[in-house]
Amino acid sequence: MAAPASTNPPPEIVTVRRALISVSDKTGLAEFAQRLAASGVEIYSTGGTRKFLEDAGLQVQDVSTYTGFPEMMDGRLKTLHPKIFGGILCRHDRADDLAALQQHGIATFELVVVNLYPFEQTIARDGVTPAEAIEQIDIGGPSLVRAAAKNHAFTSIATLPAQYAAIAAEIESRGGISWSLRRRLAAAAFAATAAYDQAIAAYFARQESTESFPPTLNVPLKLQAMLRYGENPHQQAAVYSTANYRGPSLVGAKQLNGKELSYNNLLDLDSALAIVRPFSQPAVSVIKHNNPCGAAIAGTLAEATRKALEGDPQSAFGGVLAMNQEVDAPTADVLATPGLFIEAIVAPSFSPAAVHTLTTKPKWKNNVRLMEVGELTAPDATRQLRYLEGGFLVQDADVLPDDEHDWKVATQTHPSDALVAELRFAWALVRHIKSNAICLCKNGMLLGAGAGQMSRVDSVEIAIKKAGERAAGAVLASDAFFPFPDSIHRAAEAQIAGIIQPGGSVKDAEVIEACNQRGIPMILTGRRHFKH
Repeated sequence: MAAPASTNPPPEIVTVRRALISVSDKTGLAEFAQRLAASGVEIYSTGGTRKFLEDAGLQVQDVSTYTGFPEMMDGRLKTLHPKIFGGILCRHDRADDLAALQQHGIATFELVVVNLYPFEQTIARDGVTPAEAIEQIDIGGPSLVRAAAKNHAFTSIATLPAQYAAIAAEIESRGGISWSLRRRLAAAAFAATAAYDQAIAAYFARQESTESFPPTLNVPLKLQAMLRYGENPHQQAAVYSTANYRGPSLVGAKQLNGKELSYNNLLDLDSALAIVRPFSQPAVSVIKHNNPCGAAIAGTLAEATRKALEGDPQSAFGGVLAMNQEVDAPTADVLATPGLFIEAIVAPSFSPAAVHTLTTKPKWKNNVRLMEVGELTAPDATRQLRYLEGGFLVQDADVLPDDEHDWKVATQTHPSDALVAELRFAWALVRHIKSNAICLCKNGMLLGAGAGQMSRVDSVEIAIKKAGERAAGAVLASDAFFPFPDSIHRAAEAQIAGIIQPGGSVKDAEVIEACNQRGIPMILTGRRHFKH
């Protein structure tokens, strides 16, 4: 049965007389401990942490000496002792608690500094064995963290090096730690242990489950930043990072210039980056309202940028751009063209000359967000989650390239090698357009896109209208099959030179015959790429 709750309000300030320190991550620890010691705090520690602090010139009380019980089992058993937990859990306003401490020679600990064994970093390594993973499951650490967090009325708990400065500053200026800070530290501590347990549970689920989707799905997320607002100004928003994601992403990007990113900026930049990521040659995409209005590949990034912006200049105004190579000076000169306005640019890196140009020449120099994500790698074939009222949809992300061995020419006319290259580019783009999706491409350049229409033939009409006279000789890609040959008839009127689509309609024969009648080669890929 739980002890009765205290009816007394927590003290505003708790003087810190003793601190227990046992950490895996020693970032900033020496300076923090020195500030504690200078404020008269007595430090107790274990094993490697104790040696680290002593090597930094600090006087440290050994936990084993204090408890009279040695560390054992290769450090598995260190702090699990009543003389430790009694000092952490003691309620300083309870006479019976204080009497128990005095009876058993237990000292109070007003500050506990603990971070946990690096379980997630360990399991992220290639070739890690189950035995290695299990050894990184912390036992004493979470117990210390939870005990201190539970008793945060009298005990402070630090679980992150980022918290050290605020703790030390309060001890130095106020003689102890305030109630508001103790409460914030406790909340962070419980979040840390919850995420830690989630990671362990997910690891074991992956090890034991033979199913693609485990019975329970844990998704630990960490608040990365508050955003100005959501999709609209009346909506609050924030961005969270996925635990242990190490690839290039907007969430971990370095911002070199401009205002803070908005919710919509992040969505658009992420979509733009997904388009250019798979290409080996210089590639650029332009996104407006989460659909590409421009995209191109070329021999140089500057040329690809020029072509991408020319795809739909009207829509490109105020758009966001992604590049798959370092933004160099010639590319920056293209972007600084008078009359052009750009919201944000994401790229692996920016040369100093490019940064100088983009932050001094164009009228929008003060506001353009320059986001540096580092060298691009192949996209992870990870799970994609989408919230529904009351739950989530979960699926494999549609990021893997299609196997061209599955493609087949369905028409009497076969495309030339040059036309196949154009069709390949168009097929790589159409999966990034909201369905029903149609795109027209020529010379490695997006000329027109029809997105999100209820009728596929309407998407064809929009794409052709966007391309205008440039549609003649272009190729057309469709993310799903044509339900009727009407889209083929319209494409033929626009002098489309080739078509690529998944096939699979009950009307495939009629669609193929319509292509044969007009002499348009058509490839069937056998794979649909809806994007809802």
